[in-house]
Amino acid sequence: MNLADLAQRLLAGMAADSFGDFSPSLYETARVAVLAPRLAGHEGRIRFLLREQGRDGSWGGPGEYALLPTLSATEALFAELSRTADPQVGQAVSRGLQALFDRLERPVALPDTVAVELLVPWLVAALNTRLAELEMKPLPELEIWRYGRRLPCPPGTYPEILLQLREAVEQGATLPEKLWHSLEMLGPAAQGASFVRAGRFGVGCSPAATAAWFGNEATQGNPHPGVRYLEHVQARHGGPVPVAAPLDVFERAWVLATFTDVGLPVTVAPELVDGLRAAFGESGVAGGAGLPPDADDTSTALHALANLGVPYPLDSLWGYHVDQHFSTFPDERTPSVTTNAHVLQALAAQPGGDRRTADAMVGLTEWLCGQQHADGSWTDKWHASPYYATVTCVVGLAACGESTAAARKAVRWVLDTQHANGSWGFWDGTREETAYAVQILLRAKAVRLDPAIGQAAARGCAFLLETGDAPCPPLWHDKDLYTPARIIRAESIAALHVAGTHPLLAARIARLHDERSERTA
Repeated sequence: MNLADLAQRLLAGMAADSFGDFSPSLYETARVAVLAPRLAGHEGRIRFLLREQGRDGSWGGPGEYALLPTLSATEALFAELSRTADPQVGQAVSRGLQALFDRLERPVALPDTVAVELLVPWLVAALNTRLAELEMKPLPELEIWRYGRRLPCPPGTYPEILLQLREAVEQGATLPEKLWHSLEMLGPAAQGASFVRAGRFGVGCSPAATAAWFGNEATQGNPHPGVRYLEHVQARHGGPVPVAAPLDVFERAWVLATFTDVGLPVTVAPELVDGLRAAFGESGVAGGAGLPPDADDTSTALHALANLGVPYPLDSLWGYHVDQHFSTFPDERTPSVTTNAHVLQALAAQPGGDRRTADAMVGLTEWLCGQQHADGSWTDKWHASPYYATVTCVVGLAACGESTAAARKAVRWVLDTQHANGSWGFWDGTREETAYAVQILLRAKAVRLDPAIGQAAARGCAFLLETGDAPCPPLWHDKDLYTPARIIRAESIAALHVAGTHPLLAARIARLHDERSERTA
């Protein structure tokens, strides 16, 4: 396998794509379906929602990750049933309602996804309104839901804050930019909200927020650039839409940092480098048009540019510095270990660092080590899997040559959690998490490559080779879980490349791969 060639082709595809390659979102697709039924691709969105419903009636998941997409899909199909009276849609709504009552009538721990504490009470209230309407206007397949039952709002949500936000907007207030991404939660107040303007990249880097802003004007044939944006983002998947778009800066920064960090021999097109540099403003870099700048994208872009030999000044990053760590956004509720590990990598990659940089690196190292769990892993609010957080922290700490004890604990955790088929995964083994685990084993510079580590890494790489480009389940956090396809492919390529730099390990991987191929032939 020519990994450099694979990487080069990935870079070429990325350079030609101004939106990024991201999986369709159940939550976001359902919101566009109910908000813009006259937009191109509506039938594809409904088919997607019907196809993706689980056996238990829920959508998304696993665990409590299913709550928000199930609320969104059930409410959207409820609206579709009111328009079409399609029995198949009615059956899906009934099963979705049963799944929601089953879930919400027991204790629920909400995942730390974007705006979940506001989106959940909004959709609970919307579904309860539709249930109440059944008493006067029955719908096919929903007879058992016609009288009395209402969904409870789970603890950890803030319906009163949502109400205050709506009232403030109705009275002419301006919401902070980071809330525009979830503008749809304002209901009718979102339509035409005066503090935002839809352009060629929509509103808030979100198809749902854009559809909410346009309201009834989000129709096929409307020449507005914002409607053209909606038509563009639904075309990739034939109706379904991603949870955010465009995310080109995020995708490019992550892929370039990954490839350059492991020393893949690739040629990076000048437009990719120039695009990253041009994305910087006074507060750093945003993941895509319509999002506010943040320390995570800023630090990863800085890291990539430094690796490429064109370092950019650190000035914009210091605005996120809080005590020993950096906040992802100003006034955030919970700090992110992966953001801080990326900041540490960015600082370590800068040539000729000054005293301020050195002091910040010391503080970050202590802070990150203090966040490590007793089992050796880390967890984070931007990803469902501890393998992502752990590889980011291990590689970040290795960049400054510190924290031998933390690296050893992380490696021991990885060795203890490998599945029988050679993969790793928090729920089931995945290519993505396996690529992270292999990199933890091989990029923890303070840990010697002993036989146990070599054998585990070889089995993981054999799994990566065997599964090829098999789809990866969504594990990244936004409003619901999503998959950044190019970033994951880049991580798999990077894991295999690092393994290939160890001749004995490369030979062992080849033998394991041949043995597996013979067994399945």
